[in-house]
Amino acid sequence: MVKNAVVEALRLAVTRVPSDVEAALKAARDREESDLARNVLDTILQNIKIGKQQSRPICQDTGLIGYYILLGRNFPLNFDLRRCLIEATREATQRIPLRPNAVHPFTNRNSGDNTGEHIPHIYLRLVDGDTLSILVVPKGGGSENMTRFAMLTPAKGIRGIKEFVLETIARAAGKPCPPNIVGVGVGGTADEAMLLAKTAVLLPVGYRNPDPQIAEIEEELLSLANQLGIGPGGLGGSTTLLDLHIKFAHRHPASLPVAVSYQCWAARQHGVIISSGYHVEYREHILL
Repeated sequence: MVKNAVVEALRLAVTRVPSDVEAALKAARDREESDLARNVLDTILQNIKIGKQQSRPICQDTGLIGYYILLGRNFPLNFDLRRCLIEATREATQRIPLRPNAVHPFTNRNSGDNTGEHIPHIYLRLVDGDTLSILVVPKGGGSENMTRFAMLTPAKGIRGIKEFVLETIARAAGKPCPPNIVGVGVGGTADEAMLLAKTAVLLPVGYRNPDPQIAEIEEELLSLANQLGIGPGGLGGSTTLLDLHIKFAHRHPASLPVAVSYQCWAARQHGVIISSGYHVEYREHILL
């Protein structure tokens, strides 16, 4: 039952975008003054419509598959969850279908079923409660290739963080299929900063960090990024980003790690929440 629920979440993830993303794309289309930018957004929106109506992937790159899991301590986990997710990935690859994207980094051999060494990526966190929440995230190569990380010195401070983020966006230009969503992770260790960025990019459009100072920085960076003129498809316009989210962790006194994660306009994700009685509920977002 869990496997079937995950396969369905994968289908929903690759054949549609969350409603907040679609609404943001429509609002961007209405705001744009450039005819070319509006044409790009019209094409994106038409593509989303067809994908939803025909249950077909909205992008030919259906990504590497990742699972972000919140496991309630009281959930009756009486099966091999990792094996279940691997089997669901293989089945979804055939049934939806998904493009096989899992390639051995040294031999370049494609596994053919989107599974392999450490793939699909599985992140699990224990939480209070009795539910199993699984967020399915197919991540395409174009946006993933724009990921950046820097270990800044603490002396760089907030100004250094802002400069690194804006430099990353300017360097990426049209490569990650804008308009994009950007996630920024600050603090912790290198791996923690990257995980923060990777989960920040999955937050709903319009969500703001509960810390007012950080929320203000999010708004500032979003505004400055959209003044770069990269625009939809990298062809110019006022909508380079749909949103920008920041997460942080306390850092070592000698370190200031900063990570930037990208999501293309096809901001694919879908969640499934399974109760202790194995009732299934699908959601567009699960806050991690």
